[in-house]
Amino acid sequence: MKSKTNDAKSITERIFKLKQNKTNVKTEIMAGITIFLSMAYILAVNPSMLADAGMSPPAVFTATAISAVIGTLCMAFFANYPVALASGMGLNAYFAYSVCVPLAEAGINDPWKIALTAVFVEGIIFILLSAVKFRETLVNKVPVNLKLGITVGIGLFIAIVGLESAGVVAGDPSSLVTLGDMRSPQCVLTAAGIIITGVLYFKNVKGYVLWGMLATWLLGIIAQLAGWYVVDEAAGAASLIPDFSGYSLMPAAPEIFAFDFSYAASHVLDFAVIVFSFLFVDLFDTVGTLIGVADRGNMLDKNGNLPRVGGALMADAVGTVVGACLGTSTVTSYAESSTGVAQGGRTGLTAVSAACCFAAAIFLAPVFLAVPGFATAPALVFVGLLMMSSVKKMKFEGDIADVVGGFMAIIMMPFTYSIANGIMFGIMTWVILKIITGKIREIHPVMWVSFALFVLRLIIGV
Repeated sequence: MKSKTNDAKSITERIFKLKQNKTNVKTEIMAGITIFLSMAYILAVNPSMLADAGMSPPAVFTATAISAVIGTLCMAFFANYPVALASGMGLNAYFAYSVCVPLAEAGINDPWKIALTAVFVEGIIFILLSAVKFRETLVNKVPVNLKLGITVGIGLFIAIVGLESAGVVAGDPSSLVTLGDMRSPQCVLTAAGIIITGVLYFKNVKGYVLWGMLATWLLGIIAQLAGWYVVDEAAGAASLIPDFSGYSLMPAAPEIFAFDFSYAASHVLDFAVIVFSFLFVDLFDTVGTLIGVADRGNMLDKNGNLPRVGGALMADAVGTVVGACLGTSTVTSYAESSTGVAQGGRTGLTAVSAACCFAAAIFLAPVFLAVPGFATAPALVFVGLLMMSSVKKMKFEGDIADVVGGFMAIIMMPFTYSIANGIMFGIMTWVILKIITGKIREIHPVMWVSFALFVLRLIIGV
């Protein structure tokens, strides 16, 4: 038995190079569980959102979980990175409300089949772009100051996502955003979770982000049992206690290969715009996420490049194709993977651990869907804090293109609620200032291509 255990450790070491990356199996597993819990909300949000597109929520749930498993395993074995993949937020909103709803209003039946077709085509294009190393070159040729700005921007972005999910940050017609109702149980528990996580970090407790989330969830359950936290599905206050009533171990069958190429053939330009929109947002969301997570984990090399990025981008492309075939919106790398990196995750074993959690979720949906937004919010806020530390490495003097470009990347992500927008303004500002300051020769061809794509995006309005 001991020999088999040693063999398993040897295989794990050979595949994931744990010692080389200064980590161990326990740390990687804890990191993977943390990543999963920080992004498990997608298993509840995606079926609900795509239901508005006319799709079956149970089928979407199964497709979302399975595609996350496959995409994340691809990331583990193609690139050996601690990054998890799943159907992307923002991309699913575009899928449902910008593509399917208008098509349905135009009298088209099952518009979601057209949207799935566009996602499938986007994934194929991504595979080709990854094969010719366009995406890899883009990641590695983004200037260092821009990369650091992207990291900081993503930190602010995921922090505001966490605060919004807990109700701490709320929309306001006069000031755009405002402070939520801090007397609500969700806001109070979020604040308590941040304090708990901070204390655990100060005490050097292993797995402090995960334990902080679980502690916040437990406090929420106590609040529900005590009658302070009141369940109100209509108001978005779901029960914090897993509900197994009507539970079936057998997951619902996903919508496999539900494509409609007839619309693409008869509406070539309209279909091309849909594909480009998916392509653009996914391309730069993924690039930003990989840069941000890698920088947080000190995985960039001495030149600021990301090793094995080709494998990571191919995993993202394969995940998108698989997701479309199973019946879900674009699968992409998650910025929440930073929570696992903050836990010490450094290799693909973290991704394998997260993938196993997604696989378990297929059969234990009530447990994972009961984790509330206010429990994951402290993790996202705290990781945002840690990612902010990259600002110390940025140069705020010298080349004005690097300075202003990096700053634009920082502020436009949280202010426009989009990683892709932050990268767009960062790169466009950088290129324009390079031209104005007479340093046009320093602009790499891939930056010119990116600049052209951004201009095209602004013209088309997607």
